[in-house]
Amino acid sequence: MGKREINQALGFNSKILTSDKNHADIHGAMNAPIYRGAAFEFRDSKAIADAFQNKEEIPSHTYSRITNPTVEALENKIKAISGAKDVMMLSSGMAAISNTFMALSYAGSNIVTSPHLFGNTFAFFQYTLAEFGVEVRFVDTDNLQEIEAAIDDNTCAFFCEVMTNPHLEIADLVGIKAILTKHQVPLIVDSTVIPWGGFEAKKWGVDIEVVSTTKYVSGGATSIGGAILDYGAFDWAHNKRLQKVNNPAPFSAFMFKIKREIARNFGACMDPDSAYAQIMGLETLKLRYQAVSQSAFELAQFLETHSRIVKVAYPKLESFPYKALSEKFFIGNPGAMLTFNLSSKAECFQFLDALKLIRRATNLFDNRTLIIHPESTIYGTFTPEMKQVMGIDPTLIRLSVGLEEVEDLKADITQALSKL
Repeated sequence: MGKREINQALGFNSKILTSDKNHADIHGAMNAPIYRGAAFEFRDSKAIADAFQNKEEIPSHTYSRITNPTVEALENKIKAISGAKDVMMLSSGMAAISNTFMALSYAGSNIVTSPHLFGNTFAFFQYTLAEFGVEVRFVDTDNLQEIEAAIDDNTCAFFCEVMTNPHLEIADLVGIKAILTKHQVPLIVDSTVIPWGGFEAKKWGVDIEVVSTTKYVSGGATSIGGAILDYGAFDWAHNKRLQKVNNPAPFSAFMFKIKREIARNFGACMDPDSAYAQIMGLETLKLRYQAVSQSAFELAQFLETHSRIVKVAYPKLESFPYKALSEKFFIGNPGAMLTFNLSSKAECFQFLDALKLIRRATNLFDNRTLIIHPESTIYGTFTPEMKQVMGIDPTLIRLSVGLEEVEDLKADITQALSKL
């Protein structure tokens, strides 16, 4: 059985279920087998030499730190549903972000981004990259003039979260892309909070997409993983780090740098067991997302009516300041994360402690509904001054909605609020 060609006219689920690995399984297994082995044997010395020298039409697997058949099967499924030219799976979402910018940035370069980021992403930019001589320029992504003013000849990328966590701010990707095109700067987005099927990165001019597949893809927090997607449209000759890369087809200079140098040397490979779990999770992604995002919208509407709630944020609410951008960029209900504010940090703690069904945990998009107080946890080690820069409100609570019946979630929230 040869490699199956994917019919791009198929629907979302059909693409996932028909996209196979590059090499047929010897037994004809329909689910990708878990290849736990470290190394792979070759028939002769020329074959292994060709594999190591990138001379094969369909690359062979040589060593699982570099590529693995199970991981490759997951990459192919994500390529099929996203329209990406190439995909690289890694051990976590932070590995996807760090590997991306270790490939693009260089001493003396700068990255333009928002300070309103997930805590570890902010720390990676502000502290880790700074020690390698990379400047991070924080801007208000609502202000296109400020973005353009921050760009110069050493800007290696613009980065934003497609919807910020936990602020739920949405950047105007169309306006930003126009500026970046003029200055020949790639648009890199983290779309973890909206899965494929809910956001089409390629349609909106995204050059590189990074995703924590631990979230929606894993199918209920079964495994840790991250993905880098290259949409193949950017001319990397404009990047001073990549313009010297002599990349063989079919890779772009960026993906060649990632796959043949950065990921190999940093060693943040996805393990085959995680890849298998995420393949299984991907097969039910659309169904789960429809359910949890609908429940999130219903909960947001419910919370807006409660007298103890100071403010609610969810992109589909009429009160949400980015509602128009949400309707423009996202398909269906915009995610399964919402936030709300109580009157004080003390009330937040009291409310969280009174919950009986909803779990106090830090992940997003588990099958279970999870709740957290970001200011004291994810951002707990930052100084008060840095929290202010990052826009972290001590009265804000983040809710990641799961698959429980929405009436049960409402009841748990109601009884906890009654204890205040």
